[in-house]
Amino acid sequence: MELSNLKPKKGARHAKKRVGRGPGSGHGKTAGRGEKGQKSRSGFSRMRGFEGGQMPLHRRLPKRGFTNIFKKENVIVKVSDLERFDNGVTVDEGALRKAGLIKGRVHAIKILGNGKLSKKLTVHAAKFSEAARKQIEAAGGSCQVTTQETSE
Repeated sequence: MELSNLKPKKGARHAKKRVGRGPGSGHGKTAGRGEKGQKSRSGFSRMRGFEGGQMPLHRRLPKRGFTNIFKKENVIVKVSDLERFDNGVTVDEGALRKAGLIKGRVHAIKILGNGKLSKKLTVHAAKFSEAARKQIEAAGGSCQVTTQETSE
């Protein structure tokens, strides 16, 4: 047995449909494209959203709303997520990224008070909820407000 003799098992592959090869093939003359019309011509490619000349759906529907391209979203981190850090550690954007709590582009980090915290941490973030601040300080840690601009 040689590499040049290898073949797939019988029935494992379909033969390619050879169109436009005469009337005996069953796919001759118009080659499966029907008789006349735009779709029978060579070089035809339909535009995305084209509906045969009818006004396309994306043009029939009214435009609504507005998307602010300058919108800045806070990335939210729960106090319970900070439990994974060791006692006495400084938690900042880099540490949160390393832990997988933050991904992608970040404008500002906000710490929310969901869950429980039992470790003494120094947390650097742009914003803290009142409940989060109380929990971090009750555990012996501190909250430091940082001004964060977009980072990648």
